[in-house]
Amino acid sequence: MAVPPKAVCPTCSKNFDPVKARAASSTSLGPFCSPRCRQVDLGKWLNEEYRVPVEDDSTEEGRSSEGGEPS
Repeated sequence: MAVPPKAVCPTCSKNFDPVKARAASSTSLGPFCSPRCRQVDLGKWLNEEYRVPVEDDSTEEGRSSEGGEPS
């Protein structure tokens, strides 16, 4: 007997079967257990609660402060 695949929702940490979640929804939910968890995650991105780390590059800052095009 095959064991159904299990996944953990990144929003609510609930264990769920992604195959059943996909079948219950008209759209792909990605790694989320429900449309609500997907919307909560989107809201966090839009409210800037999640951020992508960026390394400061001193040469890039120097170019932007000069105001001209790099040669």
